Amino acid sequence: MTESPTKIPFSYYLNSDVIFLAKDLLGKVLCTQIDGEITSGIIVETEAYFGIQDKASHAYGGRRTDRTETLYSQGGVSYVYLCYGIHHLFNIVSSVEGEPHAVLIRGIEPLTGKDIMETRRNMSASKGAISAGPGSAAKALGIDRSFNKKDLGGEEIWLEDHGIRYTEDQIAASPRVGVAYAQEDALLPWRFFIKGNKYVSKPNKV
Repeated sequence: MTESPTKIPFSYYLNSDVIFLAKDLLGKVLCTQIDGEITSGIIVETEAYFGIQDKASHAYGGRRTDRTETLYSQGGVSYVYLCYGIHHLFNIVSSVEGEPHAVLIRGIEPLTGKDIMETRRNMSASKGAISAGPGSAAKALGIDRSFNKKDLGGEEIWLEDHGIRYTEDQIAASPRVGVAYAQEDALLPWRFFIKGNKYVSKPNKV
């Protein structure tokens, strides 16, 4: 049973346990408002990135560039970057300032504004491909580079708790996708997803 939606408080994002957050974010609702139009989706797939210790992270080894600087912000802002020059990928920055943890949102189940998502993606919302995979999820929600470093408690992008909770046996954990370069860290089971949900990406997709 779902509760009346509440905006997730800023304090939630300050949790230093990014693995916990990546799993806990499943069932939370990611919302955007663009030109007065709201779209939202239930988060069904995530990946955790564990800051400077994680060989798969953009901030591995304390790397700081114009692109990665957002990761060092205090938790509760968005980190959006372009992958392969095509896909915008949306991440939630977490933990305290200077600790560059982040959760990549890899898949959402369309909730509000499905017709708008269908226009953005040029396909039916009944098709899993509309928002499975991080590039598709971001595009369905209208997220592009302009959303980088946005406050996740603002009016343009935010998360809500609708009381959707998944049990342990509904959640699967697997290695992250597309991070073979991360050597032993590529094997860490830090991708979390809802079993059997069609809006979860296929493992061989970005």
